[in-house]
Amino acid sequence: MEHVKAEDRRPWVVGVSGASGTPYAASVLRALIAAGEAVDLVVSRASRLTLLDETGISFRDAHWREDLGEWLARGADGKPGTFEGIDLDGVRYWPAGDLAAGPSSGSYRAKGMIIVPASTACVAGVALGLSKDLLQRAASVTLKEGRRLVVTVRETPLNGQTLKALVTLDEAGAVVVPASPAFYAGATHIQDLVDFVAGRALDAAGVPHTLYRRWEGELGGGSRES
Repeated sequence: MEHVKAEDRRPWVVGVSGASGTPYAASVLRALIAAGEAVDLVVSRASRLTLLDETGISFRDAHWREDLGEWLARGADGKPGTFEGIDLDGVRYWPAGDLAAGPSSGSYRAKGMIIVPASTACVAGVALGLSKDLLQRAASVTLKEGRRLVVTVRETPLNGQTLKALVTLDEAGAVVVPASPAFYAGATHIQDLVDFVAGRALDAAGVPHTLYRRWEGELGGGSRES
């Protein structure tokens, strides 16, 4: 990535919460990097357990670059080395417990925030404005500053309390993107389904990408070879 002066840097904040779905986060991160976007990454404490369970990677603050590189190199099937050569120069990592971090302030020049995946606990915390960690605080800041907040909720079934919290976030200006893959794009591998959800989250954020084949108004398009 071309070097950007600190005063000109305007990152997307990516928050990874404890819901199942770390491949969604990896796909969003790879696409943001490929689009030349700066990224500020916040990995919640609960999400580290999910990441360890889904990938075998133990994410450590002191070795975040090494661990993130290993994570992004894995495909949705968990196989190492599926994606090689990810440039992390544009990524900045903030520990979830650092409430003095840049994204905790409205004066920090961020473009917006994507929470992927978003657990129901995270959804409730942001809807209530709890700010119990940096992820929730950054989301609250994003809303109060009128920036785009994309919440990629990953849970099923959804109970009434979570649905009310999602409505609250929608009314506050967030975009709720359920992690619901579609099949019209001609998916043949699990990575295709993951990339569809990631792509829809990026669509909501206004970030260009080529993660999935878009609907063009022709039936049977998904069954054809690319």
